[in-house]
Amino acid sequence: MTAWMVRTGHGPAHPDSGRRGTAGREDDAMSRGRGVSRVPGLLVGTAALLTLACGVGVAHGADGGASDAPGGHGGHVGHGAHGAPVAGGSAQEPGGGGDPSRTDDAAAAGGSSWMRAAGVFSPPGSFVPSDALTYDTRLVPAGARIEVTQFAVPSGTRVGARLRGLVPGRAYGMHVHTSPCGADPAAAGPHYQHRPAATADPVNEVWLDFRTDEEGDGRAEALHRWGFREGGARSVIIHDRQGGAGERAACFTVPFGPHGQG
Repeated sequence: MTAWMVRTGHGPAHPDSGRRGTAGREDDAMSRGRGVSRVPGLLVGTAALLTLACGVGVAHGADGGASDAPGGHGGHVGHGAHGAPVAGGSAQEPGGGGDPSRTDDAAAAGGSSWMRAAGVFSPPGSFVPSDALTYDTRLVPAGARIEVTQFAVPSGTRVGARLRGLVPGRAYGMHVHTSPCGADPAAAGPHYQHRPAATADPVNEVWLDFRTDEEGDGRAEALHRWGFREGGARSVIIHDRQGGAGERAACFTVPFGPHGQG
């Protein structure tokens, strides 16, 4: 079992980031009030999965979805999953409370699947409900944005995250957790683990530690040769420090899932 984790702060996260044609659209989409453009991202995500099924190892999602597939050799590790994606479908996390800031897209084809979820942070109990909750507005200000993507095939999974509006030049920890977010930071449960273990590590878990740039933006990705269990991974928690532990500063409910069955 092998795993890779890419941590990035200031500067591009992957080769496509340097192109204005893609990166510019990503930045524009993340800066809009509703997060990510739903229809273009969905159509391109579906096309990417169909392409992957034919043996190509790179996928691109419009308006913030450009991503390298986890394995560039023979498509062995590819694209991410929604809990129950349908090709050409779009879904919001059940029980999301009608969060108007949230955008979810999902597609599946040929045993591969793609998911993207985006939201805007607000404190628990805010007038406008959100599936992205900040418990410490000094570290994750209200109005900060998050986007999480997952690409998966039967042999592996890539999880990526992009964030905007955090504290500039600061290190954060982030992990996938087992339960949806709640008003109590503990509601998200423990780290998701591929195999139950007494200790935390980035091979058996999904770690997305990152450092923000001078604008307060950050991104990270983790790649694993395994996939999520159905219903086992439900959120990401932002921690106040990197590594296997730390205070829970914010949480975003995400519809992670196993590889697509289409």
